[in-house]
Amino acid sequence: MDFNGSDTVPGPRAEDHLPQTTTAAAKIVIVGGFGVGKTTMVGSVSEIKPLTTEETMTQAGIGVDDDYGSDSKTATTVAMDFGRIRITDQVVLYLFGTPGQERFWFLWNGLFEGALGAVVLVDTRRLEVSFEVMGRLEERGVPFVVAVNTFPDDPRYPLEDLRGALDLPPEVPIVECDVRRRASSRDVLMTLTRFLHDLARTGSLT
Repeated sequence: MDFNGSDTVPGPRAEDHLPQTTTAAAKIVIVGGFGVGKTTMVGSVSEIKPLTTEETMTQAGIGVDDDYGSDSKTATTVAMDFGRIRITDQVVLYLFGTPGQERFWFLWNGLFEGALGAVVLVDTRRLEVSFEVMGRLEERGVPFVVAVNTFPDDPRYPLEDLRGALDLPPEVPIVECDVRRRASSRDVLMTLTRFLHDLARTGSLT
């Protein structure tokens, strides 16, 4: 029974329905360390109201969680973020943002299951976190692109210098982005889809 006393259960909003032209869908994961912008990216680019599992950070996390940026960050993802975006009239991407706190990383394996590709969000102030993230994707055989989220107080480096610092192979795309902006987040996803298309064309995508 709904709040008006009716037995009718409200269904999804009209804008949440998949277009009838949709013929293909792909699961994409957005990964990275704590506070790199995964929830923001899903929220900025999703065409449906995103599902988030953010919980307020508490004193219990002191000494356990990554407290980088805790002066301004008051909540953290504890399970996943979920959104959806159409790349074309036929192709839809389902977006799954992973939790950043290391104690929730055990959830990553389930989120990686069935993923066609991934976006690794990077904060140049904490590049070392990215090695563990990329290593887990490589172990699972999930192709990925690297997106450098530009925070206002971040040091800026040429992308090729960052490629060297991250030990990225030359074929793996690396781009700058501002995940607060829908167009910028969408460009990252387009970079990933083009990369996956190239891998499929050369037979490198299994």
